[in-house]
Amino acid sequence: MVQKKSSKFSRRSFMKTGLAGALSTVLPSSHVFAKNNNIDSFVAPVGFSDTNWRKVKSQFILKRGVTYMNNASLGMPPAVVVNAVRDGYRSISQEPLHGKHDLQEKISKNVIPGLANMFGASSDEIVLTRNASEALNLQAMGIKLNPGDEVVITTQEHPAGSRPWMYREKHDGVIVKKVFIPSPLISKTDVVDRLSNAISSKTKALSFCHVTRGGHVYPVKEITSMARSKNILSLVDGAQAVGQFPIDLHELGCDAYAVSLHKWILAPSGTGFLYVRKDARDHLKSVFSIESTSANPGFGPPGTKDFPVRAAILTALDFVNTIGQENIEKRCRYLSNYLKKGLSQVKGVRILSGANDDISAPGSTIFEKDGLDAMESVPLIEKKIMTHIDEHQRDDHNAIRISTHIYNTTKQIDRLLNAL
Repeated sequence: MVQKKSSKFSRRSFMKTGLAGALSTVLPSSHVFAKNNNIDSFVAPVGFSDTNWRKVKSQFILKRGVTYMNNASLGMPPAVVVNAVRDGYRSISQEPLHGKHDLQEKISKNVIPGLANMFGASSDEIVLTRNASEALNLQAMGIKLNPGDEVVITTQEHPAGSRPWMYREKHDGVIVKKVFIPSPLISKTDVVDRLSNAISSKTKALSFCHVTRGGHVYPVKEITSMARSKNILSLVDGAQAVGQFPIDLHELGCDAYAVSLHKWILAPSGTGFLYVRKDARDHLKSVFSIESTSANPGFGPPGTKDFPVRAAILTALDFVNTIGQENIEKRCRYLSNYLKKGLSQVKGVRILSGANDDISAPGSTIFEKDGLDAMESVPLIEKKIMTHIDEHQRDDHNAIRISTHIYNTTKQIDRLLNAL
């Protein structure tokens, strides 16, 4: 009989010994970053310079020589998260039934309450999904709409946020009204006014981003307050927001919120959740359960889940909490401000990200340059300086998106600027 090998890494040991201690117990000696195992302690960095964040950067296992500045597409989990996933698969491989039970218990008793605590919600308002796209589909398909009912969205929605509404328009006769939002944003008030002016007596819901693909921050609290005053549901795409700055879902006042955890929160790929406010359950129903009630909404997709991946969300939350969400926001803002200052000195560049912090996210920066084709430039820059970035083609803009996170450095930004 195969003996179950217990993992040396647990949430308790993480919080007790710190991240460095956890790393020293889980990373094999042959690991490419094993040289960093001699870190005496891991605490929140003081200050925001590259030197202060060197130990944090060392926790990531990116291939040497490669620079990753496309976090808004897919985040780069730290080594402890990678190892947590590995340990989870080992547990269900060694003892499938017991391993599965242990992981399920960890998810229900630790992961979901951990998410609720971090994002200002109740545990029974959160259901895990594979990503924000799945959660956005659950939002759009779960709301009861009749032919002729209107839904207002913006021109800056991700396809995952707009396509479900296009489906409902085609198959259910719903009218989808797109509101143009310029880049950069003019002001928070301008965003609210544009959405408010599009509302009619037939409007049933507003569907919009908290942070757009290009890093524009929408005034969610003001929008949801306006929507509530008109008896309209507010459905939010939070894929690009979660992890860039602290979020309190109850405080935002939205009816539903879709999340990707594998971007800025640095959880494993294929993780996210849907938040549905308790008071909104009468308006937003499960598309899976015919027995769903307000007390037992049954929003979760059926079938076997990727338990090792979902259980490892807890490790990502511990990692982020150890550093501090406010510290992460300030470090990301430090890097994006450095990038914007450098871009402003490059001839022919137009920065499309907002100049003010209240309308521009800490991590993502978009810009255009005269004579520079974004689609052609992205692979050329990767080939030239081994740096991963992304294009941003929205509203007739031929732009490039740079999304920096805590593992990036000003030296990497300088190298990118020199390559433009």
